[in-house]
Amino acid sequence: MNLLLAEVAQATQRLADAGVPSPRFDAEELAAFVHGVKRGELHQVADADFDARYWEAVARREAREPLQHITGRAFFRYLELQVGPGVFVPRPETESVVGWAIDAVRAMDVVEPLIVDLCTGSGAIALALAQEVPRSRVHAVELDETALGWARKNVEGSRVTLHHGDALTALPELDGQVDLVVSNPPYIPLTEWEYVAPEARDHDPQLALFSGEDGLDTIRGIERTAHRLLRPGGVVVIEHADTQGGQVPWIFTEERGWADAADHPDLNNRPRFATARKAMP
Repeated sequence: MNLLLAEVAQATQRLADAGVPSPRFDAEELAAFVHGVKRGELHQVADADFDARYWEAVARREAREPLQHITGRAFFRYLELQVGPGVFVPRPETESVVGWAIDAVRAMDVVEPLIVDLCTGSGAIALALAQEVPRSRVHAVELDETALGWARKNVEGSRVTLHHGDALTALPELDGQVDLVVSNPPYIPLTEWEYVAPEARDHDPQLALFSGEDGLDTIRGIERTAHRLLRPGGVVVIEHADTQGGQVPWIFTEERGWADAADHPDLNNRPRFATARKAMP
């Protein structure tokens, strides 16, 4: 075992003791970042090339600073995104939301599908859809100016059109034309603040996390926005907490102009996102 791998083993124990959920992965990812190699190449780093800044990075992660804030990057499906303080770090569970959305758009008989991503944050969802649905026209909306700055960096050179605005009043010029509305909105109840992991509670923007007493305030607003934007037969896909399974589909009722409202599980088989189709007139 070379010096770096021995240090990674020590770092893994320190991160585990600090309550970090994935200590081995994070210790290796930090080592790879500091030394400019891939995780699978750590064994190739010569002892003489060990960089003591590794322990500075480990100390930051030990204090529960998000891994992605330390490295400045987040991986999402086939993307590498720039992230940091002031923007929500995309989570793996949201990849299931995007996967369903991509399948839904591909199943539509539409040459150039029109897609809107509300509460885009880093731009992860919008960029993934633009990349994986090649002829799509994607609009992304973000209210927070700091998050918008990160999104601008990420969407530069892409086909995503970024808008600074409120998800609840966004894009009236597209009313009735959109094929898919997708969102990972804030959905944590204010009453759950103390139970949120410190990486999110202390570092993700509050605007991206909390939404009223039951966590559903923003989703209720997005329901009306989605209905306004979508063409008849268009689809909405919206992420929610696994504890909200069964609640969100009831927001998309027949009385409000929806059909086929349903919940869907993530890779851990927990209810993670809801979908509905705008009813035909």
